[in-house]
Amino acid sequence: MQPIFVLVHSPSVGPSTWQPVAEHLAAAGYTVRVPSLLHIGAGAPPFWPRVADAVRDDLRQVPVSNPVTLVAHSNAGLFLPAIRAGLDHPVAGSIFVDAALPARIGPTPVASPEFLEFLRPMAVNGRLPRWTDWWDEADVAPMFSDPTVRQTVVEEQPSLPLSYYEQRIPVPEGWDDHPCSYLLFGPPYEDCSAEAHERGWPVAHLPGAHLHQIVDPAGTARHLVELASPTGAV
Repeated sequence: MQPIFVLVHSPSVGPSTWQPVAEHLAAAGYTVRVPSLLHIGAGAPPFWPRVADAVRDDLRQVPVSNPVTLVAHSNAGLFLPAIRAGLDHPVAGSIFVDAALPARIGPTPVASPEFLEFLRPMAVNGRLPRWTDWWDEADVAPMFSDPTVRQTVVEEQPSLPLSYYEQRIPVPEGWDDHPCSYLLFGPPYEDCSAEAHERGWPVAHLPGAHLHQIVDPAGTARHLVELASPTGAV
């Protein structure tokens, strides 16, 4: 049975960051789900259970016998162990796309102490600006090749609480009991890609900026299919 691709967006942005890839995969005959995590910043912490529940709820209409391939972008990678632990569906594989990696053992902090020091001055009443507002235009513009797509992505972004980035996400033992792989776009995720290689995972490189999946959805979809195959890619 062909696994369903479950494309998990970073909670810092929205599901539109995966929509072009989903369309390419669907056109190629694959079943695709793109769970929305836009609500997970509501209420008080912990936030990670809401991420796992959102993916689980999105798959409720899919027979539990149908395997899934989990695909996580950016800091959604930190949630894959919790998502894996919360699913009834068999997980055929997990693919990290320009993503942060969960710790090998023990809970994983969403942000380093240095990054939290960068974020704290931006918080107003405990909430941060939208992700693209953290950076200079010179950093943001190269991530978008289409102004309409940029507008959709920017307007969809949530304003997350600072406490979201202060949380630690559990890493259940044995979560990686299935093939895992990594797709690198570029800086600053080379270290994560190198660590994935050290863990013995197949690694592929599709050069681009951090939101390259919306710039080259066809190439991204092709790499996902290759990494999801039994032989993977190196």
